[in-house]
This record gives sequence, C-alpha cells and structure tokens, in this order.
Amino acid sequence: MDELQVKEPASPLLEPTAVDRFLIARGGPFYELQQRLGLLHENALQTGKRALLAVGLAWGIPLVLSLATGHAWGPVVTRPFLLDPGAWARFLLAVAIFVLMEGMVEERLRGLLRQLVRAPLVAPASMAAGAAAVIRAIDQRDNAVAEAVILVLAVLISVSAAMTHLRAPDASWFIAVDAAGDGDLTLAGWWTVLIGAPLFWFLMLRWLWRHLLWALLLRDLARLDLRLVASHPDGMGGIGFIGKYPNIFSLFVFALSGVVAAALARGLLTGGLSIAVFPKVMGIWLLVVFVLFAVPLTAFMGPLSRLKQATMLACSARATRYQRAVEREMLETNIMAPDPAEAETTQPVPDPAKLYASAVKLQTFPISKAVLLPLGAAALLPLVAAGATQMPFKELLKIAKGLLL
Repeated sequence: MDELQVKEPASPLLEPTAVDRFLIARGGPFYELQQRLGLLHENALQTGKRALLAVGLAWGIPLVLSLATGHAWGPVVTRPFLLDPGAWARFLLAVAIFVLMEGMVEERLRGLLRQLVRAPLVAPASMAAGAAAVIRAIDQRDNAVAEAVILVLAVLISVSAAMTHLRAPDASWFIAVDAAGDGDLTLAGWWTVLIGAPLFWFLMLRWLWRHLLWALLLRDLARLDLRLVASHPDGMGGIGFIGKYPNIFSLFVFALSGVVAAALARGLLTGGLSIAVFPKVMGIWLLVVFVLFAVPLTAFMGPLSRLKQATMLACSARATRYQRAVEREMLETNIMAPDPAEAETTQPVPDPAKLYASAVKLQTFPISKAVLLPLGAAALLPLVAAGATQMPFKELLKIAKGLLL
C-alpha cells in the first residue's frame, strides 16, 4: 500500500494521499459550520477553545440560569444543579472530553494506517482496493445525511427524556413542581432541552458513527490480500498494532462511563437500584464496552486463521521431509516406506520447527488482555466511584480487578 503514502501515478490513491486525508474528527456539516464561525483553522482543531465554548453552552449557561432562579444549590433532595452528578457527567465532563479527544484520536488512527503503509502489509495487487476503502471512509465521514440523522436523533432523545420527566415530575433544577403537583421546565430546563442535551447527544452519537466508519474501514482492509507472516514477533502475523486501536478511545469510554455512573449513583441513592446487583451491572457494562471496540477486530480473524492453518500444513509437510532426511543420516535408511529415490536427494531441507511453533502460537484474534486493561479501567473507574456511595471502596476495587483480570 505504498501508494497510500508515496507516489504512484497509475494508482487511484489520489493527491493528497488517502492516508494523509484520513482525519476522523474532521469533515461533515458540523465541522464546516465551525469553520465558518471561525472556531477552526485549516490545520488546527483548537480543541481547547471549542471545548470551553461547548461546556459553556451545555453546563455554564444552565448554571447561571439555576443561580438566577435559586436552583443551583440547596438540600440534596431538591436536586440542585451543582449537586446533580448527571449534569456534571453529561454537560461538563462528557462534552469537554468529546471535543478535547478529537486531535489525539484522529492522529493516532491515521498513524495506524501509516503503519500499514510502512510495513507494507498490503500486497501490490490490492493497493488500489486499499486506497478505495480509505477514500470511501472519508466520503462517508463527510456525509451530510448521516449528520442530519444524528442531529434529529439527538433532539428526539432530548425531548423524549424531558417529556418522560414531566409525566412524573420530581422537583429539581430541571423541573419546577407547583402546589398541585404539576411540573414545568425551569429556565435551565428549557435551555438544556433545546441546547445542552441535544449538544451532548449529538457529540456522542457523532463519535459512535465515526467509530463505525473506522470499523467498516478495518473490515474492508481485512478483505485485501495481506502480507501476513506467522513468525512475526507480535504473534499476530504482523497486524498486532491494529489490535491496540481500542485504547485510542479510552477517553471516550471514560466519558460514557461517567454518564452511566451518574445514573447508577442516583439509582442507588433513591433505592431504584439494589447494591446487591451492582457488581453484575459493572460486568454487563464492561462487556458492552469490550464488544463495542473488540468486534471490529474480528474482521482479521479470517485472514489470521487461514495464515495459521496454511503455515501449519506447509510446515508439517516440510517437517516430514526434514525429519526423514535426519533419520536417513542417522540410520542410513527410513524406517517407514524407504524410497531409494528419496535417499538420493542431496538438496538440504531447512528445519521448519520454529516456524511451525510460531504458527501454533499465532493469535487469530488480534487483541490481548494487556491491551484491554486501559479500556476496561476507563469503563469501570467511574462505576467504582458511583458504587462507593453504598459499598466499601476496597470491595469495589476488588470486584473491578476480578472483572479485568
């Protein structure tokens, strides 16, 4: 896939090169809107400035409105804004992370594609198809319809959640309840429904969509003719570096886990969730995270399985010739099915034992437990903090350690 990076005039890898153009956080109407507003420069995402703006819209303005209406502070039972873990988790922590992670994620994902080029792992005959896969992912990233659907979903989820809360109103910074028991949105509540919550859901769904595009790109690349070798020191045929991609999304997982943890903490405090089932909830959430980020790597199981089987069969055949030659050298004949013509063969046969052993040990699923540990820690630490409101912290850490190890 040298064409993905170097120059190959006859190739459809385009200029600028496909790999250099693969920047997962850019493109699409939302990105273009921010450019028009001067929030982005051509070669700079300016994530710090944009994160401050996003947090200001999602968390800062509701705080000001809550202060103005007396809903920012008070007894815990009244759910004031500053004591609501859900507001902190969604509108401050998650929104900030969703923006701040952009530069790191896009550069590290592009680095993985560059390693495919550097190796190179794609056979010359598949270079054009590899380039087409990258270009297709870029086109899907820029798809306006996809972002429009994400925006509609974000608004629908926000409005639906508000309506659910209003059906059984519970006084908080979000909803004011009158003497008759009827609820209405506060000023901060209205702002959150119209701006803050849609922004949170939009940023989250947009990242999930772009992760899906990465997963589809991995699937397309796995279908190419790959130059894998069973004896590669990574134990995964040379594709092991791709298996480290889930950790690139650890910050994203931490943000999602913070939102989940805030909801669980509220459930524990109100009695809606039993502490007895909390360890199971931790396990289920960890499984969801691992499935979300490990499933894309199953695309490489086919090529690695074929590599393993073919190498073992080829080594087995070569080992038979090698060991029979050793046997003849020691015993001057073969014990089973001696063949004079075979005995006259003088061409040396290399010992395939080491290659066979490498093939036996070859992992067909290109991910390791060590790689998953940071992702698992990001998934569980916020839940440990939530559970600590009802369980000893050391006991929760023991549960988390058991789930991870």
